Amino acid sequence: MAGLKSSADPVLRLAVIVIAVILCFGVLKLASDVFAPMVLGLVTGIILAPITDLLERWKIPTGIASTIVLFLGVSAVAIAVVLLEPLLWRVIEDLPNIKWELRAIIEEFRGVIRGLDAVNREVGQALGTQPEQGGEDGSGPIPDPTSTLLLAPLVMAQVLIFGGTLFFFLLTRKGIYAWLSTWIGSSRETKIIKKRFTTAERLVARYFLTISVINAGLGACLAALLMVIGLPAPLIWGVVAAMLNFILYLGPIMVIGGLLLAGLIAFNGLMVFAPAAVFLCLNMIESQFVTPAMIGKHISVNPLLIFASLVVWLWLWGPIGGIVAIPVLVIVLVMLDIFDSEGRARKRPPAEQPQRAETDAETA
Repeated sequence: MAGLKSSADPVLRLAVIVIAVILCFGVLKLASDVFAPMVLGLVTGIILAPITDLLERWKIPTGIASTIVLFLGVSAVAIAVVLLEPLLWRVIEDLPNIKWELRAIIEEFRGVIRGLDAVNREVGQALGTQPEQGGEDGSGPIPDPTSTLLLAPLVMAQVLIFGGTLFFFLLTRKGIYAWLSTWIGSSRETKIIKKRFTTAERLVARYFLTISVINAGLGACLAALLMVIGLPAPLIWGVVAAMLNFILYLGPIMVIGGLLLAGLIAFNGLMVFAPAAVFLCLNMIESQFVTPAMIGKHISVNPLLIFASLVVWLWLWGPIGGIVAIPVLVIVLVMLDIFDSEGRARKRPPAEQPQRAETDAETA
């Protein structure tokens, strides 16, 4: 009986963990309107924590330092919205032109489509079946102002949740780290766990600082090249590319789609694809050479873990999930003692190495 109980305990423990994880993700999905801006505020607070520490070293009280950082963060978001607004309204105004350009492109390929349709009908007749007739593909109408106004309270609530979480985290983060350290581990492990929180904070801040520099360079290069080929508003497109590049995979796809629309508006013929092609080349250089060379020196994570984390968080919260995916992954790996203070995979002592070295080598 004792042997049966000891063998069942790991199974029961694993089942409880799996159920808890499923429930946790279910709650995060259902309450995304609350948890998404809250987690984004926590991640933003971790990124901006070095600025708060710098202000505190200048003998500025913690409350005033947190207020200054919050003001700087809100100002940066407001500036980004002001920069993006002309581009958004330009796209809305040019939607009829985009529609006619797309129709012209479809007309060019209509002969090929008709040929394929004829072949499809002949095959269907030969097999004794008839292919289904395709209906008109009507796109939905643009949301009316009433629908937009109905969404305003939700957006404002999420902004307030984000701002409140950011401010109070910056104000009390050291106390939060100390409380979590005493709650998670024993009294002997408190200092170790608190050090891991500090390490995670430093790595995430360093990661975002490096990514910000890379994205700023990407946006500047894109703006310069778009100016050369004559696309209107190249500076705005550079800012958009730099901001959306924080969202791995999904962000570049959105930029490519936007530049295709901009090419339809501004150019004719093959030049329609030039803006998107320029960004695609720059993005390939950035993702394949620049980012691995700069990020890999500090944080080395298995690409499969990055992709899985990104897929899960995008499924949970969309673009916000894409922003927090990598910081959350880094924090979890640091708290599991996968990384050392420099972001490298930690080497295990010889006693643990036979059992865990291979797993750590595959994980990080």
